[in-house]
Amino acid sequence: MKTTHTGSDSADNGAAAFANRLNKNLKHLGRWLKREQIHGYRLYDADIPEYAIAVDVYACTDGKRRVHVQEYEAPGHVDADKARQRLDLAVGTIRGVLAVPVEQLYLKVRRQQKGNAQYEKLAATGRFHEVIEGGHRFLVNFDDYLDTGLFLDHRTTRGMLAGLAAGNHFLNLFAYTGSATVHAAAGGALSTTTVDMSNTYLDWARRNMALNGYSGEQHSFIQANCIDWLEVAARQSRRYGVIFLDPPSFSTSKRMAGTFDVQRDHVALLRKTAPLLARGGVLIFSNNLRRFRMDRDALTGLTIADISRATLPKDFERNPRIHNCWRITH
Repeated sequence: MKTTHTGSDSADNGAAAFANRLNKNLKHLGRWLKREQIHGYRLYDADIPEYAIAVDVYACTDGKRRVHVQEYEAPGHVDADKARQRLDLAVGTIRGVLAVPVEQLYLKVRRQQKGNAQYEKLAATGRFHEVIEGGHRFLVNFDDYLDTGLFLDHRTTRGMLAGLAAGNHFLNLFAYTGSATVHAAAGGALSTTTVDMSNTYLDWARRNMALNGYSGEQHSFIQANCIDWLEVAARQSRRYGVIFLDPPSFSTSKRMAGTFDVQRDHVALLRKTAPLLARGGVLIFSNNLRRFRMDRDALTGLTIADISRATLPKDFERNPRIHNCWRITH
């Protein structure tokens, strides 16, 4: 007798496979998370093609676990109703496996970036929570923006910057919420300069710094188009021992003339940034363009080392192209 499988059976099997993968990943990461005292991590990243979502888990300081789920936009040929049903099934499975109530799970859709997606406001709750990273406190917002305010894939990079910052002046360009600045200050930076085009994110950076006890004239926050500001800084002969440069893959803004494309414009950007390095200084350059290619031939005079693998945390090993990262010196 021939057995027929209904759509319900298929969905149940898919949900079971998804639940098994979540539990497998929890077991795989568990000891490492505890040993490293990591409170914000990526549990799942489209491991199963049918469940094309990223699942980030935050153990907040109020004792509550919050889950940030990002659905990768489905291709046009995928049936929208089936995709929605599968997403609903995934969300229910996540809640069951992680034992989180519905109000502690936040769902976003990550579309192909066509501009300043990270700056687009989705809501206006103004609701912030605290999470610990490396012993430091950070404000995260799960409601109002596509991203939470803390890029988890750069956790290792921030730790590296803390180690480099001791006794140096630190510059953070395209600084977002200033999490790298907090790590640099904690690492013993003589001063920090945090530059971003958004006043909203600069204010967030100030709050992150204040939350960790860092204030005073040695910590400056500058609202500016970073590319324009680099020219001003060069004329002022500013020098920094450590620079973190993490531009968007693509950007367009009312404050910018034209657009920024990291593949097209990275040579010019690095040529403008490198003169700000002090003697013996280090520039850490990163971006999230998966197909990025460094044009070394156009950057003669600079020593460039690819440290992408070295800055990839264990919870992102399944997605090794999540970011590119380079160590650049004169």
